[in-house]
Amino acid sequence: MEYESPPPRRQHAETQEIERTGASISELSFATDPPASKVPQPAESEQVTTESAVESVAAAMAANQSQVTNPALDPARLLGDLKREMNRLQREIRLTIQAQLGQMAGRTLGTIEANRELVAAIHEMLDSHGLRVRCTQCGQPSILRVSPRTGASAGVFVFDHSVDGRRTFHGGRVVMPEIRLMAKPPRKPRKSK
Repeated sequence: MEYESPPPRRQHAETQEIERTGASISELSFATDPPASKVPQPAESEQVTTESAVESVAAAMAANQSQVTNPALDPARLLGDLKREMNRLQREIRLTIQAQLGQMAGRTLGTIEANRELVAAIHEMLDSHGLRVRCTQCGQPSILRVSPRTGASAGVFVFDHSVDGRRTFHGGRVVMPEIRLMAKPPRKPRKSK
């Protein structure tokens, strides 16, 4: 298969003139360029300074801001729409994670170390999305942990949280409990001693 060479490219007038005369670009003068003496220069009173241009733009923006005619461009409305969209996305994320974790209910990985790695990975993922596990006993936001227990070689799953300011562990099943998610509560400030 033979290819035809492309047709020669047309050169710009500057390149042709340089090749013909051997002059540099700065030495060339073309018919399209008016002589420097004929280029109109603004009078000093007509020259626009950067300051005055900025002031003009700011004044125009202020005038336009007071005349917002499109309600879709109202900042309060835009912020409200953004909040609703964020809430919808966060709910979707929460429900998706909850559905996936729900498939683990009633299972164990067989060793306390494996179960602890599992709940640590779950906690890390939930924490990155501002979520906590809902305690099945009291409904408080909690962290799922695995604690050693006599007679349970793989440990027991417990809900670690504070109730009335005291650290509490609810649960104690040898298999993963049913997981329901909720928003992580805000941190309480530490009391200074």
